Amino acid sequence: MVSSPRSSPGSDHQPSNGYPTRLSSARKLGSSLNLQDLEEATLKGKADGSGDHLQDLYVKAEQRRMSNSEELMPALLDISALLQDAAGAIVDDSFLRCFQSLSVDPWNWNLYLFPTWVVGVLLRYLILFPLRLLLLMGGFLIFFICFYTVHFVLKGFPQKRMECERRLVRFQCQIFVASWTGVIRYHGPRPVNRPNHVWVCNHTSMIDYIILTAYSPFCVIMQLHPGWVGFLQTQVLNCLGCLWFNRTEVKDRMLVMQRMKQHVANPNTTPLLIFPEGTCVNNEYTVMFKRGAFDLGATVCPVAIKYNKIFVDAFWNSRRQSFTNHILKLMTSWAVVCDVYFLEPQTQGPEERSDQFADRVQRLIAKRANLKIAPWDGYLKYYNLAAKHPDLIEKRRRILADRISAHLGSGASDISTLARDSQEAQ
Repeated sequence: MVSSPRSSPGSDHQPSNGYPTRLSSARKLGSSLNLQDLEEATLKGKADGSGDHLQDLYVKAEQRRMSNSEELMPALLDISALLQDAAGAIVDDSFLRCFQSLSVDPWNWNLYLFPTWVVGVLLRYLILFPLRLLLLMGGFLIFFICFYTVHFVLKGFPQKRMECERRLVRFQCQIFVASWTGVIRYHGPRPVNRPNHVWVCNHTSMIDYIILTAYSPFCVIMQLHPGWVGFLQTQVLNCLGCLWFNRTEVKDRMLVMQRMKQHVANPNTTPLLIFPEGTCVNNEYTVMFKRGAFDLGATVCPVAIKYNKIFVDAFWNSRRQSFTNHILKLMTSWAVVCDVYFLEPQTQGPEERSDQFADRVQRLIAKRANLKIAPWDGYLKYYNLAAKHPDLIEKRRRILADRISAHLGSGASDISTLARDSQEAQ
């Protein structure tokens, strides 16, 4: 889904990897088009694989912007908009900062603190880490023995088997938290499944789900991952009714939406947890909430997670770090400290649209977790507009040339046509 500011009608890489171009294009689109048009065009482009719908919208928006100028000089100087896009993306990239780990100022480079720091490193890596790893491996061993025993022995008793499996999953999540020496404070009532209720939470790392399930089991909607994480998703977490999808597949997302509605309507299922941002954000910002959780017609129970970075930054930068390395980073820190807030359930107002409802819930979570709201779609970091649609740059040049030609007359128009034909011939 292409990003655009929510206020309009409508990550992990550095700027050298294409984010300024990507963000610049999104800003230009967002300034002239509404969000619904963008979403429909993006989904159509993914369905037929062409992307022509998105390019057509972009060209129309640029033509509409350029046509506002009635004189030649403003049209000639309108190149400043291109420069503003590039400079703005470099100087103040409000999107990229949502997916950057905060740098920590060095504090240990002096004569009396450095020895203390070295002792701390030795303690964490040579004593705490081996003990934590032993705890985690032992927990996995006990878990798998009990899990598969329950799975096969209680096969004829589905309700009892499901309850035992939920408790075992919660036990393993508690083992995970203990392996980081997690200091987790939960605020608010424990979640209890009710018909037509869904829980939504800001998203910093996959450990968000582990921390919440260590307190109360949740069914979650999540991107399907490879490796050992994918094995746990498909072989273990399926007992909770979790839903997996590929964010690049439109059919997967449509199927998940149908299953979400069925899950929420069933009072005997595990409480449904959704991360409406759709991607991990650095716990300083929150990006645009997707509307899926707010189109169900269900009561929404907001959950806010705020991490204390005193010992370690819990943000998972999935483009630069595997989840295994992320877990190892947590296990070699002193502790993971965070607060979890279960907020008051919210219902959609009679005159309130889904996007307005999502905005309101996002503001509640942002206020409780002290997060800044960035009005960008988190999927933008997976969607490189310039790389997928290279013709957009050339079309933008042509629009500017045609606008100038309209002021200069037929001679300039002939020159513009000849230049265009020669370029197409090449």
